[in-house]
Amino acid sequence: MTTTYILRHGQTDFSKQYLVNGDPARAIRLNDEGVRSCRHSWSVLPLHSVLTWLVSEFPRAQQSASLLMGVPAPELIVDARLNELDYGRFEGGPFLEYGSWLDRHGGSQRPPAARESQREGIRRMLTGVQAALEHPGPRVLVCHGLLVSVLLWHRDRSRDEAMPLFFPESPYVDPLVVDDEALGDWIVTLLADLDAEEPQDPDARDKAAEMRIEGGSAVATFEAVVHSPEKKDPPHA
Repeated sequence: MTTTYILRHGQTDFSKQYLVNGDPARAIRLNDEGVRSCRHSWSVLPLHSVLTWLVSEFPRAQQSASLLMGVPAPELIVDARLNELDYGRFEGGPFLEYGSWLDRHGGSQRPPAARESQREGIRRMLTGVQAALEHPGPRVLVCHGLLVSVLLWHRDRSRDEAMPLFFPESPYVDPLVVDDEALGDWIVTLLADLDAEEPQDPDARDKAAEMRIEGGSAVATFEAVVHSPEKKDPPHA
């Protein structure tokens, strides 16, 4: 059975500080810890048998893949469907600001100046994984935290559990190993979950969240608020 290894890129100074970067044109590269973690993963990946390496358009993903290869390997296949989310006006700012907006507006709403919502971004990423299965395996996908988190959540989900708005943070450079048959089933199920979701009405939200990072996950503390048409978005970085 052919296998796919899906992993998040190595650490960057941005990710260490929980700053968001959804623009591949920004030259954000791995920090020293990110470089070291890639080298430590050589013993985990079957480097000499990998036939296909796929990456997003982001420099940190491509740098991670190049470090991980460590041996002569096929050329990197760049697939924009594996890109990080487009954060719009939240680009470069703290994740908690984006998270607070996301909690109020829901996963089906696009942030200001963004080309996609969270749910649209997840769907795009899943189609990228689905397309990767058409390439020869074993294969390695070096992508971003949200995609890995969604797949880890699905692997461990309870029966009939709905897809959450926030996912636990995924580890850096720690491969999720899935055989092709199982991975194909995962993608079909997750896409069906997205199809079944009803768009969230932001006017129906009756609470505002004060977000914080706790144990690698976004945690919300809620306070009741009164919504009005004049309500403003949070400050943007």
